[in-house]
Amino acid sequence: MSDPEISCAKEGRCGVIVLNRPDALNALTLPMVREIARALDAWEHDPAVQSVVVKAAGDRAFCAGADIRQLHDLGKAGRFDDQLAFWREEYVLNRRIKLYPKPYVSLVDGIVMGGGAGISIHGSHVVAGEKFSFAMPEVGIGFFPDVGATYFLPRLPGKAGVYIALTGARLTCGDAIAFGLASAHVPSARHEALAGRLIEGQDVSAAIAAEAAPAPESALAGQRHFIDGCFAAKTVAAILDEIDDAAYGGSEFAFATFETIRAKSPTSLTIALRQMQIGGSLDIDEALRTEFRIVARVARGEDFYEGVRAAIIDKDHSPAWRPAEIEAVQPADVDTYFAPLTAGELQVSAEIHAP
Repeated sequence: MSDPEISCAKEGRCGVIVLNRPDALNALTLPMVREIARALDAWEHDPAVQSVVVKAAGDRAFCAGADIRQLHDLGKAGRFDDQLAFWREEYVLNRRIKLYPKPYVSLVDGIVMGGGAGISIHGSHVVAGEKFSFAMPEVGIGFFPDVGATYFLPRLPGKAGVYIALTGARLTCGDAIAFGLASAHVPSARHEALAGRLIEGQDVSAAIAAEAAPAPESALAGQRHFIDGCFAAKTVAAILDEIDDAAYGGSEFAFATFETIRAKSPTSLTIALRQMQIGGSLDIDEALRTEFRIVARVARGEDFYEGVRAAIIDKDHSPAWRPAEIEAVQPADVDTYFAPLTAGELQVSAEIHAP
């Protein structure tokens, strides 16, 4: 028999979750989501469990996100209810992690994207190894930053969240510490030692401090003035104008950023900017409910399937977005993605109330 794709077990005073699909970059499946939820439910009221640790097998990725190809195939087959079942349970799990009453420690090294962020960034303690590589690249496949990104990205300093959402840029360990995505840097070679301390029942903050090291330098931190200046504009087109002006001023970073954004889905970019503009005033429940409204519409659209085709299936990296130009996306077109659903809204438990 092959190894299970996830394991959840009590070890000492700790509940330990191990993502175990290294050949698939530990991409999330619905059974994995359900197993994590089951374990968290069991451990919440277990007095023997003081904290929860989530880590991943392999050295390439913590979790590269959801199994996007599978979700694409479900939608192309018209199995939208099956598609939405995954997102529905994933989003409820994201909320569960955010509001979990016990310390939830994410040991993150390697690639962490999309759904991987949802099961790590919402934790009470996010520990980054030196290979930490974070991104929310969804606008590049005709999707949008979900798994609670509507909540956590707008709460980053300045306009960093807008920059991350619109560019899909990768952040290093140093970037993550500088912008508050991660709470501590623990070299990957010390992750097992940290897990051992938690299994012994040591205080979480003290255990992390004992294994932590100074964070690597952040190159992105040097671009804060550019990010805060350009990404404060009210529309994607206006943001691009600001970036274009900076590029003409001689900024190579601005030029690269302009080209990066221009390659993304115009509809996805406009949705993502709206998320960043409203997300700072939403609690976690409303943020996730908003995302579920969006995904219910994106799943029946065109750009998501075209983006996955271009990036993952045919790999020609030449998506034909509809519409193709940012200027063609009208505000009213985006309003429909955020409107309440006529049926099937995301339901969250009333047992835990969001702050």
